[in-house]
Amino acid sequence: MSDVSQTYAPSLDAVPGGEVGDYWELLKPRVMFLVVFTGLVGLVAAPVHMHPVLAIAALLCIAVGSGAAGALNMWFDSDIDQRMARTASRPIPQGKVTESEALTFGAVLSVGAIGCLGLMVNWLSAGLLALTIGFYVFVYTMWLKRWTPQNIVIGGAAGAMPPMIGWAAATGSISLDPIVLFLIIFIWTPPHFWALAICRSKEYERAGVPMLPVTHGDDHTRNQILAYSLLLAPLGCVPSLIGLGGMLYLVSSAVLGLLFVAFAIHCWRTREGQDAYRAAKQLFAYSVLYLFLLFAILLVEKGFGVGGGPLPALWTI
Repeated sequence: MSDVSQTYAPSLDAVPGGEVGDYWELLKPRVMFLVVFTGLVGLVAAPVHMHPVLAIAALLCIAVGSGAAGALNMWFDSDIDQRMARTASRPIPQGKVTESEALTFGAVLSVGAIGCLGLMVNWLSAGLLALTIGFYVFVYTMWLKRWTPQNIVIGGAAGAMPPMIGWAAATGSISLDPIVLFLIIFIWTPPHFWALAICRSKEYERAGVPMLPVTHGDDHTRNQILAYSLLLAPLGCVPSLIGLGGMLYLVSSAVLGLLFVAFAIHCWRTREGQDAYRAAKQLFAYSVLYLFLLFAILLVEKGFGVGGGPLPALWTI
């Protein structure tokens, strides 16, 4: 790799002001889709049926709030983004949107999403959305990301909030069920992101971001990935033990969890050359599929009545 000062220059024909597509990219659409999906699962899994118009409004607010947080993240991290190949094509490093435009865009969307969710649905869900945006921007982006290798562990709380927001939108309250969904995403985040960080460790080092592979090395990171994966596998089955998931979910979550551990073990054992890179990349790819399938099965069970209904909670047996 080249020295730490290397940056990826913006395109020469870039014009500040941006087009619609540039502002769309500021919203981190791939992250936004996952946020909306997990928020939808929280909403559908709740023991209350929302009016379809209110449900759509809630999901739109969650989507806009997620996008707003992404825009604010890109505003603050523009200096880091231009030093990493993975992020150098983003609108600010490319000179298509200025930092002040991204800041204004993100701030306006944040206030609008929170206010609309509170006025149209309820203020508990709006408060949780505000907490999520604030935590992601002020705690993770501005503080943890540049300060500690545990950044993604603590900061992962922001990405784990959408099911709780969806549940609160439907019920106006919080219970054990959405907390379990929160914990699944929270524990899933470190092995998911550290697998990517192993593949991109040189870029993070060049950008000065203290990701775990940079500060403690790839082997230590693999140990941590395996530890979190061993915790995640049984945790993913818990919804069926508290009466939230059914038999279909229980069997599927067990199989998916075992596969996650298998990929983590392969990553842990494969430590040399391109094979190590491929093992980490495979784990990262599977981790995305794991979370999607886990929540999709719960969505199918709760939304379409597939799987024979929820199992009785463990404490009622």
